[in-house]
Amino acid sequence: MNSLSTDILISEVGPRDGLQSIKSIMPTERKHDWIDALHRAGVREIEVASFVPAKLLPQMADADSVVRHAKTLPGLTVMALVPNLRGAQAAIEAGVDKITIPVSASDAHSLANVRKTREEMIDEVKKIAQYRKERAPHVKVEAGIATAFGCTLQGLVSEDEVIWMAEQVIEAGADESGLSDTTGYANPAQIKSLFKRLKAAIGDKAGAAHLHNTRGLGLANCLAAYEEGVTSFDSSMGGLGGCPYAPGASGNVVTEDLVFMFEAMGVKTGINLDLLFEARKPLQMGVPSEAIYGMVPEAGVPKGFEPATKWGKNER
Repeated sequence: MNSLSTDILISEVGPRDGLQSIKSIMPTERKHDWIDALHRAGVREIEVASFVPAKLLPQMADADSVVRHAKTLPGLTVMALVPNLRGAQAAIEAGVDKITIPVSASDAHSLANVRKTREEMIDEVKKIAQYRKERAPHVKVEAGIATAFGCTLQGLVSEDEVIWMAEQVIEAGADESGLSDTTGYANPAQIKSLFKRLKAAIGDKAGAAHLHNTRGLGLANCLAAYEEGVTSFDSSMGGLGGCPYAPGASGNVVTEDLVFMFEAMGVKTGINLDLLFEARKPLQMGVPSEAIYGMVPEAGVPKGFEPATKWGKNER
C-alpha cells in the first residue's frame, strides 16, 4: 500500500467521466481490473461511476457493483457523480466516500445536462447535503461548477455568475466547490483570475481544477491553477472524457502527462509512473475500439529522469 506523502492530489475521473463519454461499454470485470491497476500505481482518489438511470447512460449501469469493488481497496477515496437526491441516496447506500454534484454556471448547459435550472440545482445540493448530514455525515459533498470558463450552448459565462454559484452551493451545504472547464474554453490567464476569485470568495472550501484539453491548453491550465494555489486536480487516463450534453466537449487532461509534469517539477503526486503506464493495459483491453491518448506514454520519460515521488520496494 502506498503511504507516501504528497504535495498535490490527482483524482482519476476516467472510470466515470471517460467511460460515460464514449460509445463502448466496458464490462464490469474490466472496470474492476482498471481501478485495481490505478490503485496499484498510487492513485488515491478515483471517481468510479455516476448514479444516473441506465437508460440515459448505459455505460454506468453497474455503478453499484463498481463502487462496492473499489471500496475493498485500502486507502482509496471512492467518489461518484450524482445529479440529484435519488442518485445521492443510491451512491451513499453503495458505500461511496465522496459524492460530486454537477452544478453548471450556464443555464443552457444545466437544462441540457441535468434538466434543471441553476436555482433548482442549488436546491438539489441543499437536499443532498441535508440527507448526507442525517444518514452519512462521513461522506464528503463536492459541488463543482461546470462550464465555469464558457459554454458551447450559451457562449460566454461571466466570472461573477461563477462565483455566485460557488457561494450558493457552499451556503447550501457542500463541503467544497471547484471549477470545471467542461468545454475546454479556458486559457491560463482566465484560470488564474477565476481561481483567485474563488479562493477569496469561499476560502479553504475552494476545490479541484477539472480541466479539459479540447484546445491543447490542459496542462498549461493545470500549471496556472497550481501557481494560484490549487492542490487538487481531476484528470483522466488516456485523455478519455467530455460531456454527453455539451456539444464539442472532448477529453480531459491526460493523467499520465499531468503526473509526469508535476513529478518532473519536483511536485510529489504519490503516483508511480511505470505502474501508471501499466494501468493503460486494462483500459485498452476494456474498450479496444477507443483511441487512448498521452504524449509521455508514447515518448517515454527522459533518460535519467528522477521523479519527485520516491517509491521503495515496500510501496509496491
